[in-house]
Amino acid sequence: MANRLADASSPYLRQHADNPVDWWQWGDDAFAEAKRRDCPVLISIGYAACHWCHVMAHESFENPDIAAIMNESFVNIKVDREERPDIDAVYMEATQAMTGSGGWPMTVVATPDGQPFFCGTYFPARGRNGQAGFGEICGALAAAWEDSRDKVLTQAAAVVEHLRSTSFTPAELPTIADFDNAVANLVALYEPRWGGFGGAPKFPQPMAIDVLLGAFVRHADDAALKVAVDTLDAMAAGGIYDHLGGGFARYSTDAKWLVPHFEKMLSDQALLVRAYTHAFQLVGLDRHRQVIAETIAYVLRDLRLEGGGFASSEDADADGVEGSFQVWTPDEIRSVLVDDPEAAEAATRWWSVTEGGNFEGTSILHRLEHRTDLIRPDAVERARAALFTAREQRVRPGLDDKVLAEWNALMVGALAEASVALGEPDWLTAAERCATFLLEHLRDDAGWHRSWHPEGGAGPRAVAVDLAGLCDAFTRLYEATGTDRWLDEARACAEVLLADYADEASGGFFTTAHDAETLVARQKDVQDSPTPSANSAAAVALARLGAIVTEERYLDAARGVTALTGRFAGQHPTAFAHLLAAITLLDSGTTEVTISGTGPVTDDLLTAYRATWRPDVVVRYAPDADPGAMVCRNQVCDLPTTDPTVLSASLGD
Repeated sequence: MANRLADASSPYLRQHADNPVDWWQWGDDAFAEAKRRDCPVLISIGYAACHWCHVMAHESFENPDIAAIMNESFVNIKVDREERPDIDAVYMEATQAMTGSGGWPMTVVATPDGQPFFCGTYFPARGRNGQAGFGEICGALAAAWEDSRDKVLTQAAAVVEHLRSTSFTPAELPTIADFDNAVANLVALYEPRWGGFGGAPKFPQPMAIDVLLGAFVRHADDAALKVAVDTLDAMAAGGIYDHLGGGFARYSTDAKWLVPHFEKMLSDQALLVRAYTHAFQLVGLDRHRQVIAETIAYVLRDLRLEGGGFASSEDADADGVEGSFQVWTPDEIRSVLVDDPEAAEAATRWWSVTEGGNFEGTSILHRLEHRTDLIRPDAVERARAALFTAREQRVRPGLDDKVLAEWNALMVGALAEASVALGEPDWLTAAERCATFLLEHLRDDAGWHRSWHPEGGAGPRAVAVDLAGLCDAFTRLYEATGTDRWLDEARACAEVLLADYADEASGGFFTTAHDAETLVARQKDVQDSPTPSANSAAAVALARLGAIVTEERYLDAARGVTALTGRFAGQHPTAFAHLLAAITLLDSGTTEVTISGTGPVTDDLLTAYRATWRPDVVVRYAPDADPGAMVCRNQVCDLPTTDPTVLSASLGD
């Protein structure tokens, strides 16, 4: 029989609906049951595309014997970290404090009021290599609760005290010197053989790449540009990139980008599209244009839902086998291209497909030894099209079709930027369609929601990163279209962010609204991870919007964020990469370009303005005025011009 997760809106929770574990969804009822039974809660946190979450589910949660121990000893709660990042953040900090590391699946055992006293990540069903099995761990924890309650409660109280005491305090505002230190540290972290930063596992760092590209814009820093371009080339050549259908996997398990964890996340596509777009605007490499176009094609083809919103992710596994959708053998390629042996031979050479393979006897397609040679010859392109069509007949990875406000906002912004940079109006149409979808489905009379699902409708209340992301997305839509509606929506999101999430005493923004559900600690999301933190996203969004609409409250709030965490950005650039964009906006000052009028003169001026990436420039529109452009810096404006060459010179080209 299905358990309580059968009617959950989250696809991740529904993946566990047939477990013999008596799962509960997060909520008052679960904790009331734990208090009634006088037993701990076991909180299991993961997400739909997480490979090791699936492994633990198969090994432990589908095991009747382990499930019996769990049901007898705990009230068991399943949480989708993507729907409830607030819950995830609290218990992730506890896990990192107790174990020194973190990740998913995350396993937390807590008192009936949610105070954690045991934390970990993946546990095997049976003990191995000196590690106890999950069933043994559950039994030991249940015994500790019964026999050593005082010690357990003391441990829980200490963890909660740590969660509540860790905070950032305001300091002096960071400056462009902190940005320069960050650039130097990123260049020092660069791994020159394969690109990227550090060793295995290797994650894309698109926000850090933007920092390096920004250093080239501001200081003509050729070393920073080389690190950025080499890393972009290496990722696009590696197995982390889908050479048939476009798009990037979550990360590489090795140091050279060959073997990915095969899940594809919407957020990664959005941030990487932005980084490749900015590089293309600066350097103009066709191979980067190809990556942008193919990644957006993947998102529009495989993640776009009816109405225009975007699904969250595709799984690493297909039919229970990791990577099976993406890998090939020489015989498979030859069988697909039996009528085109030239293309078959070209494809096996181009993507290094061998009899021995590079992943469990099969080959992940890659161009690692030819990372700057990515534009496909005719024979290889014929092969790519045929192999893609054949692959569509395979069992597809599972789709997590919930719509997240934060990640969709990232994609809206990426589509808007890429559209104007590459002259692709269909992408801008897709961005506006998605924005309209978000307004129609994720906002109601109660305000914004974090998620929406085709079957369950709107999900939990939005957290701060959702409002910050939406504010930025609507602002960038306005800059791409000149449509006042999007500027109005950006301001509306900014007002909610300031009213409901701001920390008036210390600056920055809490993860949850002032009147939201009370957890064991109230977090501030300050460090960038695979996505911008709530505070970084808010600082950038408010700085840009504040410059466009000349609203000092927005700029002050952005400064409050940088005062809170900016002093760490220079020394820890990957943890505060997105914040560095706000630091430069606020310290160096934003340049505002007003584009007036309509018609050919205005179009030519817009073309000049969009000719390259300008991270510290914002644009506003005055369509009812005479055609022209005016550049302002620090409340001082140049004379209006109708000459694109003069505009470019004024902007420092």
